[in-house]
Amino acid sequence: MRLFVAVHPPRDVEDVLAALHRPPRDGVRWTGPPDWHVTLRFLGEVDDPVPVADALDVADLAPCQAVLGPAVAVLGRGLLVVPVTGVDVLAAAVVGATAHVGAPPDPRPFRGHVTLARARRGRVGGLAGEAVAARFPVTEVRLVRSNLGQGSGPRYEVLHVRRLT
Repeated sequence: MRLFVAVHPPRDVEDVLAALHRPPRDGVRWTGPPDWHVTLRFLGEVDDPVPVADALDVADLAPCQAVLGPAVAVLGRGLLVVPVTGVDVLAAAVVGATAHVGAPPDPRPFRGHVTLARARRGRVGGLAGEAVAARFPVTEVRLVRSNLGQGSGPRYEVLHVRRLT
């Protein structure tokens, strides 16, 4: 199963994201509240989620404050995102706790974000720049299974929740 560890925004932050301009554009697939999260670690294909859940349960993970903004941005060639800061230390702790499971951790620097849209062939140009500001306390991390769909995008299933104290 395809797994990742993520932070999910609360309803009031989802409302801020939902209020952003979402013009129709060929080749652009907009995401919605069920899809909005900040991936702390992508694990890839994992046979058994129990070792990941166990590692999260014993890891030294502290609450933090996620800060969204200052503006919608383009990440890579085909993602329209809202940058998220404040979760870097938490992401590093999750990576450290789960490094022995799944795909090797990504060596690139962590870039927290919530994905708003995916586009074929980089068609997100001209959609970035809208101001956005929100913040929320991060009090839990979730182990999530990504079920890849045909055309409609992935469906996410929460397998485990680790509360942060």
